Amino acid sequence: MPVLKSLHAWLIDTRSRVEEKSVQAAAFDYTLQRWEELTRYTQDGRLEIDNNAAERSLRGAGVGRKNYLFFGSDTGGDRAAIAYSLIETCKLNGIDPQRYLGYVLARIADHPINRIEELLPWNVLDKLEQPEQVRQAMAA
Repeated sequence: MPVLKSLHAWLIDTRSRVEEKSVQAAAFDYTLQRWEELTRYTQDGRLEIDNNAAERSLRGAGVGRKNYLFFGSDTGGDRAAIAYSLIETCKLNGIDPQRYLGYVLARIADHPINRIEELLPWNVLDKLEQPEQVRQAMAA
């Protein structure tokens, strides 16, 4: 907090000496107008200082963006979106996506559609028999 308070004071002081309509003034104003949001992580320990985790989880979609143009149909794209969503949900819950998909694919044909939520990643975690080191690696 002392470093942030010092930075805030510097921003205010420096902003007062920057030309009013300059690009620098706009940058200072942007930061100062959002100061509370920028420092909210210091008030709530559940919040991260940055959004790197969210960006990492989206990297797979960003890297393959051009490949997604060639799914062949809208239906293919919809199915790929479902698959990617399940895979990322597994990662967020510390589940090995390959184990999860193998487990689900082996059971889904005989599973009642009105109980499909039983096959969601967090509902089958205890049945996957994945080693603790895998869970820790997936959660990291």
